[in-house]
Amino acid sequence: MSKSERYSDTNLAYFMLRATLGLNICIHGVSRILQGPGVFANSLVGSFHKTPLPDWSVHLFGLGLPWVEILLGGLVLFGVSLRLALFGGAFLIFLLTLGSSLLQDWNAAGLQLIYAMIYAGLLAFRAKDCLSVDSLRRIADLSSATESSLPSAEER
Repeated sequence: MSKSERYSDTNLAYFMLRATLGLNICIHGVSRILQGPGVFANSLVGSFHKTPLPDWSVHLFGLGLPWVEILLGGLVLFGVSLRLALFGGAFLIFLLTLGSSLLQDWNAAGLQLIYAMIYAGLLAFRAKDCLSVDSLRRIADLSSATESSLPSAEER
């Protein structure tokens, strides 16, 4: 793939959407950590008290969520293990949508559907990925494979 093809408008649009989503998710986690993971987890327990979920499970989820958001957001932002990170993010949104639905918070559930569509689109069009750690690895692998297939000076 030539440099101009690699940096086509479509590929750059994919990069910007991927990086923006990753930054957004990562900052969700960072802000919750700065607030205090226990504060966030306790607020969730109060919100979910009338749902069938046990308080301990909601609290545990609330303690882990910010760290998962930082991890998945960072992986998506920098394009590292992108397929796995996008699937993980989509699954996280699935879980958050379950929680919003149990609360009957349809506004939050609607916003989460937007996140779900973005994750699905990014996963479906992952071939358009450029300007990521994964794409740089692919380029390096291709160039080393090409160099290793060339005859050495002794063979020429």
